[in-house]
Amino acid sequence: MATRTPRRIVKALLAPALALGATVGLASAPAQAAVWNSCDQWGNTTLNGYILYNNIWGSGAGSQCIWANSGTNWGVRADHPNTGGIKSYPNAKKVVNKPLTSLASLTSSYNVTVPSSGAYNTSYDIWDTDYDYEIMLWVNYNGAVGPLGTAQGSVTLGGHTWNVYKGNNGANEVFSFLRTSDSTSGTVNILPILKWIKDTKGWMGNETIGDVQFGYEITSSSGGLDFTTNNLTVSSS
Repeated sequence: MATRTPRRIVKALLAPALALGATVGLASAPAQAAVWNSCDQWGNTTLNGYILYNNIWGSGAGSQCIWANSGTNWGVRADHPNTGGIKSYPNAKKVVNKPLTSLASLTSSYNVTVPSSGAYNTSYDIWDTDYDYEIMLWVNYNGAVGPLGTAQGSVTLGGHTWNVYKGNNGANEVFSFLRTSDSTSGTVNILPILKWIKDTKGWMGNETIGDVQFGYEITSSSGGLDFTTNNLTVSSS
């Protein structure tokens, strides 16, 4: 399974542009009219309370363009070569900024259209404000991809059954939850998952939950593939 490269800064923050080669930014946005689109490596905007981010961060990346009709309806067309290593994580981010013990609820619903080829996962990426802990929830995945760390068994939480992995990328702890069957739509009750990590496993303390990101961790999409978020909601109280 593919090893995931550390991305504590590039995925969580708006980093300065790095040279990835002449291919970045050459893909075309979809023909449909969109409120916003960008082919820039770090292209980003805020719509309806969500921060959208093109986020081409991995080495050896090809071209990728992001478009959005709103903060909850957006997508990308990506053309990354069939080589190993994650190339990008285009995503929509909702800022929470609440201590875990102060959260009464944290839920999300998703509806996506993803390709049948390529290598990628569709995932939530949840961070604490210090970026010491990363919690990934894979709702579907395809091709030669795999989580960081070692298997910890399976658990049913938040309305889904997951295979759990625990690892460290040198910058932060990574807890990955892989849905045992692929899903392109559903609702995830995220708070019980975070409480299980804290209270049942003792893997982290009362962290302040900073960002809930949702997007596509793309390793390869040769020839150009479309990833569409038909609808996304993230709610907390």
